[in-house]
Amino acid sequence: MYKILLPLIFSALLCAEPINGVSVIVKGDIITLHDVKEEMRLLNVNSTVATDSLIRKKLEAAEISERKISVTSSEVYDDIKKVAAANKMGIDELYEAARNSSGLSSAEFKEKTKEKLLSQKLYSAIAYSSIDVPKEDEIKEYFELHKEDFLHPIAFKVTTHSSQNRSALQKKVTTPMYHSTDVKIEEQTLPYERISPELAKLLQNTQINSFTPIISEPNGSFVSFYLKEIQNPKGTNDEGLKNQIVNLIMERKREQVLSDYFARLRGNADIKVVREVK
Repeated sequence: MYKILLPLIFSALLCAEPINGVSVIVKGDIITLHDVKEEMRLLNVNSTVATDSLIRKKLEAAEISERKISVTSSEVYDDIKKVAAANKMGIDELYEAARNSSGLSSAEFKEKTKEKLLSQKLYSAIAYSSIDVPKEDEIKEYFELHKEDFLHPIAFKVTTHSSQNRSALQKKVTTPMYHSTDVKIEEQTLPYERISPELAKLLQNTQINSFTPIISEPNGSFVSFYLKEIQNPKGTNDEGLKNQIVNLIMERKREQVLSDYFARLRGNADIKVVREVK
């Protein structure tokens, strides 16, 4: 009798652990409590918003699979080259900027790029045909309503000084003529949209032709930026700004179409809430 019961009890315990860790099941695919908590941390949102975000991602992934949408490594590399060229960077510089702003390794950046391209292809299949390109009056109206969003710089031209030796870096900052092999020096253009808000604020508060305070990096090294130039938008006649506004309007319209689409899809999908995050 005991020999029969013990295996049954042990088996039940093994099965109970993963079930207790499940938050939502979307079309047979599991979202765990850990997934929800991690999404809450990354997006800085509550559990409801985080769960909705993850459900949307699962539905998108299912659509991508059902529509047999794929992205090749060549497409990923071509997109990375375009992003680097648009920001006047080499590919290695772009990887470095991604690491500094988001903590992403080059492999993680490639994976994020692949996810972006998959989403774009899905969005193209669902929404692009439903969206009209904004006209001049719509662009001007958007700018007038969102002027504050365009008050920030476009980019910062800097000379980056980094070192594992804080003392050597400090000496370089206080005595620019000082030379040390411990200090790596690199010319960079840091796009505003690709750096952390904290670094952007620090650079905006730094005088031209001067160093920022020394910053500690997650990898244990230290960095200081010598600010050479702040690139500001020139106004609504600036072609770069106009393109940015067009992209923002298109993105807003596209997201509305997609939100409606996935809301309908969610209403018909097999979704089971097993346990909510408290």
